[in-house]
This record gives sequence, C-alpha cells and structure tokens, in this order.
Amino acid sequence: MSGWRLLLTRPADECVALSAALSAEGIQSASLPLLAIEPLAETPEQRAAILALDRYCAVVVVSKPAARIGLELLDRYWPQPPQALVWFSVGGATGTLLKDHGLDASWPLGADDSEALLALPRFNEVLEAATQPRVLILRGEGGRELLTETLRERGVQVDRLELYRRCLPEYPPGTLVETLRSQQLNGVLISSGQGLESLHALAGGDWPELCELPLFVPSPRVAKMAAALGAKRIVDCRGAGAAALLVALRATPVPAH
Repeated sequence: MSGWRLLLTRPADECVALSAALSAEGIQSASLPLLAIEPLAETPEQRAAILALDRYCAVVVVSKPAARIGLELLDRYWPQPPQALVWFSVGGATGTLLKDHGLDASWPLGADDSEALLALPRFNEVLEAATQPRVLILRGEGGRELLTETLRERGVQVDRLELYRRCLPEYPPGTLVETLRSQQLNGVLISSGQGLESLHALAGGDWPELCELPLFVPSPRVAKMAAALGAKRIVDCRGAGAAALLVALRATPVPAH
C-alpha cells in the first residue's frame, strides 16, 4: 500500500490522528480540512431533550463531535445517567468514546454507516422491547436523514438534537489543486456528504481534474452523490474509520500515474 498518497479532508484534529495511522502502514498523506466543527449555543430545546433522557429507549450518536458535546451535556445534567438507557453509535470510534465514559454502548462491527446500524441485532432488540419506542439522535445540523426516515417508517418516534454545525474553512483560490499537484497525491478521502459538497465547491473549475482520482467515500449514499457529480473512480469504504479505509486501500490498485 506504500504507493498511495492521499489527501485527507476531515476536521483538523481527525486528520492528525488518521495521518499517523496511515503513516504506520507506509502510506503518505497531506491534510486539507474541508470541515470545521462549530458547536451550537445551548438552547432551551437542547436542555429539555437532555433532561428528558429517561423517556427514550435508545440514544444514537452519529459522530465523534456529537459524542464529545453530548457527553458534556450529560455530565452537566445527569451525574448518574438513566441505567436502562442503551446508547448506539454508527462507528467504533464514536462508540468507544461513549463506552469509555461508562455508558452501555453498542455499534456495528462490519461497517460504519446508517444501514449497518439499522441492521444491528441489539438495536432492533431494544426497539422491539419498548412498548412505544422512542429514540433520540445526537448529530450535527442536517445529518443522517436515512436513519431518521427509516426509523419513523418502522413506527419509532424519533427526536433529533443538533449539537454543532460543519463549515468550510477559508482557503485561497487554487489551494486544492495546488496541494494535489505539489504533493503528487493520487487519492482523496471524503468522510461525509457535506465534506464531498465542500470538496466540490472548493475545487470550482478544477473539479474535472479531481474526478480522475480515486475518491474514497464512507457509504453508498455518499458514493451516489459522488457519481452524480461526475466522479469516475469511487471506492465505498463502508465506514469512515481508519480500519475501513485501510481495507479499501488494500483492495484498490494504486493508480499508474
């Protein structure tokens, strides 16, 4: 895998951790964060949802920023969280944050996406055991619509608590393509649909050049978005974590040029 030279586009702190994991496998990378995390100001609605945690049979935490901010709220309002409440995450990195906090947390092991969570046996067992299943989703603005829609179709009452927004950092024109060329990068990693939209916006007129590179995405949904934008070499990692990326890299031939 040492032939891969990847552009990492996650928030800055996540790029640092991922770059170290890739370097340990002999993979070069350069970072150009396309998402910055901005916590939302606490609102009465946020406070009310957290104070009413005991109304839910499950809490789903969709990302590490949602976990960090959600745990801060939990510590503030629930020194002793409801014992019967089960916590779920889409990926292992988020789930580990919850478990390390002492919570009863579960997550899918085969893939880091909404589809895998919806198929998780324990998640379905918790929902089926509840007389009137009610789930709280901790997330950023506008995330994981598939999860909400599918649960509501199953008759689950879903409340969503938005804790942060993602925004595109400001870069001088041409920064993206200059980074690709100067570092001789041959692949791009995208961690979310919003990250893909930011990549497309930042590329501008250089987007056709990026479309020729392998684009590693975390889920079928983002793969579909990339295809609609004209990306030609899309690799669905079925997860946003380092482990899923490494599996995908091993299975994908390094571009000849």
